[in-house]
Amino acid sequence: MARGQRGRGRAAWATAALALAGALGGAAGAEKEKAMVQASRIEEHPVDVSIGGKGVQFGDLPGFTRSVVERDFALITPESRVWMPVPGWQHSLVAHVITPAPPMNAEFTMLLANMKPGGTSLGSPRGAERFVFVIEGDIKLTCKDSKDLLGADDFAYFPANYEYAFQAPAGALLVIYERQYVPPPSGGSPSFHQGSTEQLPNIETPGEIFKLKKLLPFTEHYDFNIHVMDFEPGEYLNVKEVHFNQHGLLMLEGQGVYRLGERWFSTKAGDVIWMAPFVPQWYGALGKRRTRYILYKDTNREPGSYGTQYKDYTSAMATK
Repeated sequence: MARGQRGRGRAAWATAALALAGALGGAAGAEKEKAMVQASRIEEHPVDVSIGGKGVQFGDLPGFTRSVVERDFALITPESRVWMPVPGWQHSLVAHVITPAPPMNAEFTMLLANMKPGGTSLGSPRGAERFVFVIEGDIKLTCKDSKDLLGADDFAYFPANYEYAFQAPAGALLVIYERQYVPPPSGGSPSFHQGSTEQLPNIETPGEIFKLKKLLPFTEHYDFNIHVMDFEPGEYLNVKEVHFNQHGLLMLEGQGVYRLGERWFSTKAGDVIWMAPFVPQWYGALGKRRTRYILYKDTNREPGSYGTQYKDYTSAMATK
């Protein structure tokens, strides 16, 4: 598709999205969609809908949440999170948003960690590999391969049974992915890896116009990868994806519309989405600033290779 055609496509998508907003929320709904406030990282904004000429802040109503949990997907929004202390974390609170436990039965765990000044993490559950991405603040690594200070948009991968710790000198907000490692048939194991998102090149995405960065090496030793995807306003996924890979997604910036199964959801910075295998999925960006999200994707293994994930993970947590 020529670039000019893509631009017209984006404009048509934005117009259609505003029409959809109007159909769902009335004429005022479309006007509100145009005027939605710019979302910042992990910042919660109340839902403002005009009814009878009066503004109603649904986010202030007792019991209101945008969160939805279904058999093959979930939208977990900031007002629904439960923060708590967990083993292995000191002066920190953790919110588990995706887990191998029912009803999700995910093949990985995704959590958010709010580390107070001086907070520490003392390593991964036994047998689990861990990927850490810094949203805000800084963390100081302590391991045989690095003593570096990681800031916003930096990341580190720790292989299973790798000894390490990190501390947040002035506090930090992190998103973390964990899973029981599944080795490749050829043998071998992954290595510690760290980097900065902004220093990585964009990867070509034939047929698509969003920008994509992959944060882990493209070798079979790694059984998952982490993608960072950027959409300018009006850009959208060309492919309506249906695949065996699972996803755990955190909206870092912006806002838009996400299709999950047969339902459509308004999403914004701070939202978490779980996608099970073969759930239809699609995204289109709205607003006046880019969308950026980070996403887990299992790779380099046959489907069904992770069948013991829940049993192994809960056993590891019990003995941590």
